[in-house]
Amino acid sequence: MSIKPLPKCDLTTQTEVSAFFDKSTNTVSYIVKDPDSMHCCIIDSVLDIDYAAGEISYKSADKLIEHVQNNQLTVDWIIESHVHADHLSAAPYLQEKLGGKLGIGEHITTVQNTFGKIFNEGTQFQRDGSQFDQLFKDGDTYSIGNVTATVLHTPGHTPACTTHIIGNAAFVGDTFFMPDGGTGRTDFPGGDARELYRSMKRVLTLPDAVRIFVCHDYGPNGREILWETTVGEERANNVHLKQCASEDEYVKLRESRDATLSAPKLIIPSLQVNMRAGVLPKDDDGNVVLKVPINKLTG
Repeated sequence: MSIKPLPKCDLTTQTEVSAFFDKSTNTVSYIVKDPDSMHCCIIDSVLDIDYAAGEISYKSADKLIEHVQNNQLTVDWIIESHVHADHLSAAPYLQEKLGGKLGIGEHITTVQNTFGKIFNEGTQFQRDGSQFDQLFKDGDTYSIGNVTATVLHTPGHTPACTTHIIGNAAFVGDTFFMPDGGTGRTDFPGGDARELYRSMKRVLTLPDAVRIFVCHDYGPNGREILWETTVGEERANNVHLKQCASEDEYVKLRESRDATLSAPKLIIPSLQVNMRAGVLPKDDDGNVVLKVPINKLTG
């Protein structure tokens, strides 16, 4: 197995990280601040939805806005680590209220092509990632005030997954969970357990002390909700990696586990909205509507 070398990263800056946990989706959103300025970025925001009632609300996003405004911060970037299948992004709402550029990995186009077909979106749905302000390639950098953030393409959970290294913190999306939670699933269209294993091994070449921030936590065995660990802790104690002595063993474990998992309860609305950069789809009359494709996501 060949692991692609990491690009040069600034791992010395102690970025200030504020976490916001959404209990309904077990999602953690982050505001990451440059310690030497009032600039920040927002990572993996949540738009609230009552799917059964067909109602959208902004309580989770408003908490982020309140934090930014109370601390007189300037938002440089709104980042999506990937196209989430378990919660809706609040990016357009946040961008309208706070500004900042919206960024995601360049392989969003793969996701748009896949799910554009599944949801029968037609030619009016652009599949070139143009809904976003920036499509990041592996090794790209961007600035948050005086901090240089580095993007890693870490596919496996989805084709477009990215890890964002901001100072001495790595925001890994669904690539890792906390060590006792293991690793992300790979059974969505375009997922690949072998790619995920290699992506994780690449992240784990970072120094032990680098902080890891996960996108979800489910409190395994009843423990309290957590979202911060370290590269060293993941390398030594990740429950799925510890069980596997090789890449092939991991692939077998991951695929066997995935076969037992139910689809996320918000996968239908999440994919439709998130592949549009958080914009709610509308019908020809301008009404916000969601489609439910039958037997397309799970076969």
